[in-house]
Amino acid sequence: MYTVIGTPQTRTLRVIWMLEELGEAYTLDKRPPRDPAVRALNPSGKVPVLLDGDAAIFDSVAICQYLADKHGQLTFKAPSIERAHQDSFTQFAVDEFEGPLWVAAKHTFVLPEEYRVADVKRACRYDFDRAVAVLSERLGHNDYVMGATFTVPDLILGHCLGWALVSKWSIPDGNVRDYLERIRSRPAYQRAMAVRAQS
Repeated sequence: MYTVIGTPQTRTLRVIWMLEELGEAYTLDKRPPRDPAVRALNPSGKVPVLLDGDAAIFDSVAICQYLADKHGQLTFKAPSIERAHQDSFTQFAVDEFEGPLWVAAKHTFVLPEEYRVADVKRACRYDFDRAVAVLSERLGHNDYVMGATFTVPDLILGHCLGWALVSKWSIPDGNVRDYLERIRSRPAYQRAMAVRAQS
């Protein structure tokens, strides 16, 4: 039994989704970022935190890859060329998709008002649109980034693309939009969203 610490409105949703994909049991300790209990485990105060026995793991991407490796699902094994390509897509998701979304969010509601720069959000949207074009090219006609197999970077990209829609950033019709709809139709994603709706 795992314990997931964090609120499903944050990147904690990724870990919930991953555990639903794996069919692993977990409890959810709904604590916001910077909660004292979170800070006691993660000095940055960020969520999610995963408790696996006495070990605390933080950073949603690290947690998801750890779980995939531990349970031998949703991942290619290291070392392999397939795993190198998979990790490339994971890094691409974090750098090119999550990066602009997080910077835009910080300049919308996270940073103190005196540090927010409105034009930064326009630049972030430009970067995001470029990333969507690159993903379209890399994805091609594949169901998922690694072909027919759903892996960790699909989960991260699915979360980021959904985050973009919530931020009112459009995703044009085409293979990326179809990819997102395919990801969102997964039963584990639907279960994770039901957990979020109950919070």
